[in-house]
Amino acid sequence: MTDLRLVVVGAQGRMGRALITAISEQQGVCVAGAVEREGAECIGMDAGTLAGLQPLDIPVTSDLDAALDTADGVIDFTAPQASLAFSRITAAKSKIHIIGTTGFTPEEEAELKGIAESGATMVRSGNMSLGVNLLSKLIEQATKALDADFDIEILEMHHKHKVDAPSGTALLLGEAAAQGRGIDLHANAVMSREGMTGARERGSIGFATLRGGSVIGEHSVILAGEGERIELTHKAQDRSIFARGAVKAASWAKDKPVGYYSMMDVLGLN
Repeated sequence: MTDLRLVVVGAQGRMGRALITAISEQQGVCVAGAVEREGAECIGMDAGTLAGLQPLDIPVTSDLDAALDTADGVIDFTAPQASLAFSRITAAKSKIHIIGTTGFTPEEEAELKGIAESGATMVRSGNMSLGVNLLSKLIEQATKALDADFDIEILEMHHKHKVDAPSGTALLLGEAAAQGRGIDLHANAVMSREGMTGARERGSIGFATLRGGSVIGEHSVILAGEGERIELTHKAQDRSIFARGAVKAASWAKDKPVGYYSMMDVLGLN
């Protein structure tokens, strides 16, 4: 069976290098290309060398269009506008597009869905970790079982370089909690508290964001009732978990029809 050939965009970043390593280490997939922005210092460098591996004889390029001509799909942990631009290319070429990018607005998310339906087999998730996606399902089940007497608070912490808040993972977990309750997250989310806020509104979903150091990602969902508290937590200890999840998603998408999917589809939890 021919290996699934994957292009990594954002190759120079921490996740890009982790993706090159993960693809190189797994059977059934191979690195077909590595892409960075035009003018990046790594352009022309061997992708394997960039990731700290043996050379792969694949030079880093700024031309995704050309890289995709000999590939099956793209794995993309970049930025919303870049991911939207890449998605138009993957849809035009009917390729797989795995997106771990966070920070999309609702409008951008809707645009991605439309682009996927026009030609790409797209899997997008606020977190590609298998553990986080299992956690989200557990949260959905827990909030469905417990009524609004249990208050929902979501706490997340990431490294000091992260640019979006709350994290895509926190929002993914918030969506799971809201779905379990049968409510709309955006209408019930409380993103910050300061000053004389008054009593907590029944049924709201609170978010708290911490940033500092080199923390890869820690998320807790707290269900606080009268006299008892349930805490469901996931702690990422290595970026490779996101890379391995993305590669698993690409392998799953190999024979799937055009459309917009999530990691819940990949794991069979939808």
